[in-house]
Amino acid sequence: MAAKPPLERVQESERLLERIMLSIPGFRGYKLKEQRREADRIVRDYIYNLLVHARDDLSRCFQILNDAKVTEILEPTNQLIARLDRVAEKINRAAYRYSAFFDSVRIDTPQLDHMLQYDTQLTDTARKLADTISSFKTNLTENKLEDARNIELQISNSITELEDAFDKRKLVIEGVTV
Repeated sequence: MAAKPPLERVQESERLLERIMLSIPGFRGYKLKEQRREADRIVRDYIYNLLVHARDDLSRCFQILNDAKVTEILEPTNQLIARLDRVAEKINRAAYRYSAFFDSVRIDTPQLDHMLQYDTQLTDTARKLADTISSFKTNLTENKLEDARNIELQISNSITELEDAFDKRKLVIEGVTV
């Protein structure tokens, strides 16, 4: 059985009173936007937790490299930990982009749907990064140090890819780019 999309899960969890309130003119549009924001928050929480776990794995890699006295990639690995933490926090603290009544840039339902779709696609990039870090940790645990520098560069590129994709999020929401 396939997992339901986040928006469907949020909509199904509505209480009876909220369902009744959806019939009130004006409230329905507000509530539907709120559901999209909540679904997007669920997706971003998932990405954040994935990245925190990956950061912890990368910290463990740093410890293994330090114990094995592989000093040439200790500093780059430490920098990767800091970069990954920064990207994870950026995703965790990303604005919902509420549009106030008199904002010059309004974020309407289609943009919220696009934001949710975009953030859902980011999970693939984050999962790929987490998998790379996990295999790096496994290799180091098994004393397979020969490809450590190449994997470290691959992790660096993946972090850059994720951060660049997330930075484009604002443009995607505002409809500037696809």
